[in-house]
Amino acid sequence: MDATRYLPFLGRLLIGLPFAMGGLSKLAAYGPTTAMIAAVGLPVPPLAFAVAVLVEVGGGLLLVAGYQVRLVAPALAVFCFVTAIFFHSNFADQNQMIHFLKNVMLAGGLLQIAAFGAGALSIDNRSSKGRTATGDVALAR
Repeated sequence: MDATRYLPFLGRLLIGLPFAMGGLSKLAAYGPTTAMIAAVGLPVPPLAFAVAVLVEVGGGLLLVAGYQVRLVAPALAVFCFVTAIFFHSNFADQNQMIHFLKNVMLAGGLLQIAAFGAGALSIDNRSSKGRTATGDVALAR
């Protein structure tokens, strides 16, 4: 058995769980989170809060499960990049530069997942079984 077949799952787990945990932590800190969103000048902080929680929790869990990763991973990559620009672009602060670079690196890893797929241990892989090379569902005989 090839142990490398577990690496895509491990990668999705290591990227997806922090997203889900970050979204859940936002739920426990509505006031401070919306205040931070307002402080950077984004419009309608309650809506931005809801979108952030949905993207982080939903996207993180879908990524871990390996479901629709070719759609979820690019969406999370865009979220990372936008977050880097709006919240971590004060390069005079070394900590903010580190967070900016962390978000850019996450976006890169997510784009790799989008390019190469979820891997063997995923819902995407299970649902692709029984399909032909053209993507059509094979007829049971």
